[in-house]
Amino acid sequence: MKRYGQVIRVKPERYEEYRRYHQEVWPEIIELGRQCNIRNQTIFHRDGLLFRYFEYTGDDYEADMARAAVDPKNQAWWEIMQPMQEPLESCVEGEWWASMEELVHTD
Repeated sequence: MKRYGQVIRVKPERYEEYRRYHQEVWPEIIELGRQCNIRNQTIFHRDGLLFRYFEYTGDDYEADMARAAVDPKNQAWWEIMQPMQEPLESCVEGEWWASMEELVHTD
């Protein structure tokens, strides 16, 4: 299992809409995450920043994320979510949510 932390901005004027969608995430999106080996996923918000934490339990992260990227329901979800978000300036080409370096973990 590998832990991931990612961050992105939510547009202030779209925050309430973003929040409403995430209070009732489509069941197909949750199931797709499970099929792609995503577990224990959480999104936090503070001061316009969204912090996403999840655990990946598979053995080919890139293949699982590629599979998720072509899923029609996921593409429809992204079509709604992406206009509400703003990637960080430090994102590299092709990165939407900025990946974070894990510095410490305790159980």
